[in-house]
This record gives sequence, C-alpha cells and structure tokens, in this order.
Amino acid sequence: MLIAKTFHDVPSKLDNGRPIRIFVVSPVVPNYPQAKFPGVVCFSEIYQVTGPVERFAGQIASQGYVVACPSSYHEFQGSEAIPYDTEGTDRGNRYKIEKDVTAYDEDATLSVDLLVSLPNCNGRIAATGMCLGGHLAFRAAFDSRVLSSVCFFATDVHSATLGKGKNDDSLARVHKGDMTGKGELVMIFGKQDTHVPREGRDLIRKTLEDAEVPCSFLEVQAQHAFIRDESSKGRWDAALTRSLFTFMMEVFDRTIGRDLGPKVDKGEKVEHVC
Repeated sequence: MLIAKTFHDVPSKLDNGRPIRIFVVSPVVPNYPQAKFPGVVCFSEIYQVTGPVERFAGQIASQGYVVACPSSYHEFQGSEAIPYDTEGTDRGNRYKIEKDVTAYDEDATLSVDLLVSLPNCNGRIAATGMCLGGHLAFRAAFDSRVLSSVCFFATDVHSATLGKGKNDDSLARVHKGDMTGKGELVMIFGKQDTHVPREGRDLIRKTLEDAEVPCSFLEVQAQHAFIRDESSKGRWDAALTRSLFTFMMEVFDRTIGRDLGPKVDKGEKVEHVC
C-alpha cells in the first residue's frame, strides 16, 4: 500500500502542558477516503524517531496499519532525531534515566488515545519498539487496549533500571498480575546482546511464564540493534530482520488485523496426541 506521513502535537499533562510530537504514518488506498485500519504504536530507541525507525514504521503502515511514533524525549528537547554518534548516544542514555517512568507511560497512553481518535483507525491497537522502545512496548501491554506487543531487544527490563532513579516496576507489575489476561506478548533478543545477558533473559522469561502471560520468547543469533539499517556499528542483519518482521506481522494480523469479537475462554485443555 501507499503511505502518507504527518504528525500531531498532543499536550502532556505531566509536562506542564508542553506537547509531545507523535509522528503518524498511514496506509493510503486511492479512491477509498473512509478506509479504516488497525493501529500500532512504534516506540523508538534512545535516539527518538530516526530514519531507521521511520522506515520500520513505514513498512508496517504499508501492510495496512496506522502507525504512531512518539517522540520520547519531549521534556528535554524538540522532536528532532538524536545523532547516532558518541555525543548523541551519551545524550540519549542520559535522557533515558532522567525521565520519570510515569512520563513514559503517559506518552504511551497519549499515543494510543491519538490512534483510537483518528478517523482512519478502527481502534484495534498493538505496539512494537526496539531497545528503549522495546521496554516501552512491553509496558504498553499493561494497557488493556493494546492487544499485542512485539518487543525487540528490550533494555532495562531485567535490571529494573528504566527512568529516573533507575528503579522501574515492569517485572514487579507482571509478577503482581497486571499483564495477566490481557494481550499477547512477543520478546525478541539476540543471544549475543551484551545489554541483556542470558541471566536477564531467563529472568524475563520466567516472570512472564509464572504470571501466565501469553508470550512467545525468541532468542536469535544476533547482537543488540540488529534491525537498525543505519549506523548499526556492524550489527545489522537484513535477512534476520526480514524474517522477524514477517513473524511480527503474523502476530498483528492475527490479533488486531480483523475484528474477532470478545475473547471467550472455554477452559478447554489441549489434547495430547501424536
């Protein structure tokens, strides 16, 4: 499908009314001005909405989804992308732990609110993101309106170090049951990712499984940031990215791509057959 790009400046209650800019990429079907599509919130890495993030969002939009990309650091600077250089990396990492976790959650809520208000969105919502954005997509799954979340190499989940004070409650909330009975989750990690070691991945998996969250947990032969097609520091794997993009789209197509009606759990047990 063709796509169109725009943005919305949405007031933030936690930032004295200062707006967050949310970039929106939408599918366009010529001669069908009233077409409606599912929505996806796409959370960025520590560099805000860069070229790679915008292209990733555009690929999702071209499959028939309205994609909203929030500017995560609107408290500290404008909506412009942060460079992938040393200064930009230091700045993004500094902002990441200067921002309150409640402010990250408000950004997610405002992004979902925006999507469901758009005339070309049918109100069925999913989320995705990478790095910092993977963690934000993880937390977006606490919102019952988010029917699935696909999280690429989510950082700081295992260590509970997101946000101001480096003391987030993501896994604690899962353990408490805040994600149980809600949407489907997909966690994707590279086994050579130095940001999330094996012990951390094991902790995330166990916490999700103990809480009976419907989760697919994928560990692939890759490093951190392997889906970034620019300034990846030699880590971009185009073939693997394409494969996992297809996996993600299957999840989105199944969970939000059509109106399934309310979920009815009949408690049926899986039959043990060969």
